[in-house]
Amino acid sequence: MKTTLFASAILVSGFLIWKYNTGQTIPETKSITAAPPPVIATTPSAADNTRIQVALLLDTSNSMDGLIDQAKSRLWNIINTLTTLKYKGKTPVIEIALYEYGNDGLSRSDDYIRQVTPLTTDLDLISEKLFALHTNGGSEYCGAVITSAVKSLEWGKDEADMKLIYIAGNEPFNQGPVSYKTAAGQAISKSIFINTIYCGDKREGIATHWKDGADKGEGQYFNIDSDRKVVFIETPYDKNIEACNERINKTYIAYGASGELRKSNQVTQDKNARSLSSANSVERFVSKSKAVYKNDNWDLVDRVKQDPNVLKSISKSELPKELKEKSQAELTTLVAEKSKERESIQKEIAVLGKQRQKYIDEALKKTDKIDDLGAAINQSIIQVANAKGYTAEK
Repeated sequence: MKTTLFASAILVSGFLIWKYNTGQTIPETKSITAAPPPVIATTPSAADNTRIQVALLLDTSNSMDGLIDQAKSRLWNIINTLTTLKYKGKTPVIEIALYEYGNDGLSRSDDYIRQVTPLTTDLDLISEKLFALHTNGGSEYCGAVITSAVKSLEWGKDEADMKLIYIAGNEPFNQGPVSYKTAAGQAISKSIFINTIYCGDKREGIATHWKDGADKGEGQYFNIDSDRKVVFIETPYDKNIEACNERINKTYIAYGASGELRKSNQVTQDKNARSLSSANSVERFVSKSKAVYKNDNWDLVDRVKQDPNVLKSISKSELPKELKEKSQAELTTLVAEKSKERESIQKEIAVLGKQRQKYIDEALKKTDKIDDLGAAINQSIIQVANAKGYTAEK
């Protein structure tokens, strides 16, 4: 399918960090802007879990509207693929960072680069910021934005951590004040692998150093048609998953100064996903059923999972109006009920999600579109992940 390859490219290229360099033409995918949450979630300690860290560096110059639409369209598919991976039986902590570069609306003194979000587990934040991106002008400095990501983000130090940079754009890779070769060396010294996605002809990307950027970064080079519209596969299970999502949203109990805003933003991101297609929103709803989607900084149910004693100390002022007069015992009972309800719905979505994916996999077998490479990439994800000590859920 046309849509699968961009998501797979972003995923697999990082996993294929051993000189498996191919260039492949792929497909692609403007939108509802969310009311911004007032704070950016900090990432909790990974404890004994490993991390999969992905930094997306997107060119937001004038010609890149299609690229941004692709990123919006494939975000939840990428998340769902990442969540199939486990390390020694445990689910890795998944962190996403977002940069934009090459936009004339950005500061020249910063080389037209902006860190949109740091590495974060807050997936609603990533979605909201993606939908708020706009293209404008551009001077695209690939070496500079890679260096900024390498130096500014909090990369993991565990040997088993996967640390991946994906940079996408369409201007020569060697522009700007920082050499991409120097930037690649800095990344490799931290075991961060650079994967390049050229928006245009494969040979042109090679001639303009995008492949060499991937080679120097020990990652993989891809090329895509960023103006091709994403085609989504709808399935008989989508309506049931949508209904489950409506129910699961009702299990969230907002708390804290920004709780209500962030709960509202959750619904806004549902709408953002649906603005692209109903099938895309279902990808998001499946993500919301997984452990990677957690909101302990504004949802009491997730917060209690992290800290079972929090209800003993939480201030009444942090609670929503309808809960301020409840006793601790009543609050404990309510949170337990919502937690049980959510877990039940998550299990329901998990079953539906597997049925949905099986349907999609079968549909891909019947198409002559770019599914052959997609299938090969999916197989190699499992092979390379296994080589790194990761296993993939069926």
